[in-house]
Amino acid sequence: MKIKELTTEKEWQEAYKVMCQLRTHLDEAAYIDLVKEAVKVERYHLIAIYKEGEIIAVAGFKPMITLYYGRFVWVCDLVTDKQKRSKGYGEHLLSYIHQWAERYQFESVALSSGLQRYSTHRFYEEKMDYTKVSFVFRKKI
Repeated sequence: MKIKELTTEKEWQEAYKVMCQLRTHLDEAAYIDLVKEAVKVERYHLIAIYKEGEIIAVAGFKPMITLYYGRFVWVCDLVTDKQKRSKGYGEHLLSYIHQWAERYQFESVALSSGLQRYSTHRFYEEKMDYTKVSFVFRKKI
């Protein structure tokens, strides 16, 4: 098992088969376009766990600065292939992100999770020691 940052369009395409399990609303072309723009404009990073040459889990994150959190890293995406869940891959990816944040002197790591994802919430709170600090609201324009 190895964690690698994905930096090419070919690597992003390889990650789509796992990412689409989380981002079901995106076809591959829209996904690639958004990753390209996010990398260029938002300093988005896409990482993956490879096992036996195959991507089995991916995470996307970006550094941010707000008055509320200060300098922090936002985890935009985190998903493990549905056939390989509950084997610690999400923990490995988040740990990598925590180390990245510490290396670049960010103060914290934050993320949001869908209201219906109760087992995921337990994972963040009990296994990864995250604290629930707010609700995220959205209005479509």
